[in-house]
Amino acid sequence: MDIKLQQVSYAYSKGTPFEKYALHDVELSIASGTYEAIIGHTGSGKSTILQHFNGLLKPSSGTVHIGDRVVEAGKRAKELKPIRQKVGIVFQFPEHQLFEETVLKDIMFGPMNFGVSEKDAEKRARELITLVGLPDNILEKSPFDLSGGQMRRVAIAGVLAMEPEVIVLDEPTAGLDPRGQKEIMDLFYTLHKEKGLTTILVTHSMEDAARYADRIAIMHEGKCVLTGEPRALFADSATLAKYRLEPPRVVRFQHKVEQMIGKKLSKVCLIEEELAEELGQAIREGRAEQ
Repeated sequence: MDIKLQQVSYAYSKGTPFEKYALHDVELSIASGTYEAIIGHTGSGKSTILQHFNGLLKPSSGTVHIGDRVVEAGKRAKELKPIRQKVGIVFQFPEHQLFEETVLKDIMFGPMNFGVSEKDAEKRARELITLVGLPDNILEKSPFDLSGGQMRRVAIAGVLAMEPEVIVLDEPTAGLDPRGQKEIMDLFYTLHKEKGLTTILVTHSMEDAARYADRIAIMHEGKCVLTGEPRALFADSATLAKYRLEPPRVVRFQHKVEQMIGKKLSKVCLIEEELAEELGQAIREGRAEQ
């Protein structure tokens, strides 16, 4: 499912003395099946823009295209329910959204609210609990008796139970330890690949954007100022600095290594595995020249 924003602006408390614009004439296109990361400093408009992807917020001006549906400023939005079924949002700390007496009922709630039968909703729940890495017997437990990491996986299963075509991730690793962060991000990447989801990651983590995304959009002061492939964007430290961002740790380390050895590697490395391979190649070439 494609998503396209055309000249989208959004003002909180519009028409009051407290009116404040969070988005200004945003232009952004996200192609179906891609993994897009949206990065930017605090207050850049990331959290506001993500709520336009399924109609939680409607633009103060401009147009949002979500598949074949259109949400346009000044016009009554029709049939938002199908949009919200097809575009699932995993907010920061999604475990705070849990409320049912059992894990099974919590996962079933979303699809049943969209008209799925109880039998089919239960079938989805039982399939998904395994998919998110939890045992079947957890379904009969109260979600509030689980660990924080388990609660987050249950909340994710609840979003997936609606079988979205697009999944929007709002800082999905917030509050997790490094192991938990990697497990959750790897889970989403596997789902992205296996289910062909359009995945949108809103994050402060340059490392996650570099490792997982096909494309990146940079938000700055309510505007989408730059889009492109991760390798090209993270190679330009000067431009990133202009938007109060810096490259991932791996890229910064690569720059230090290149200064030490007095030689540029053949490409900008986005992940540790790439850098290790490039350094190994540079060492082999150095030995061959001796």
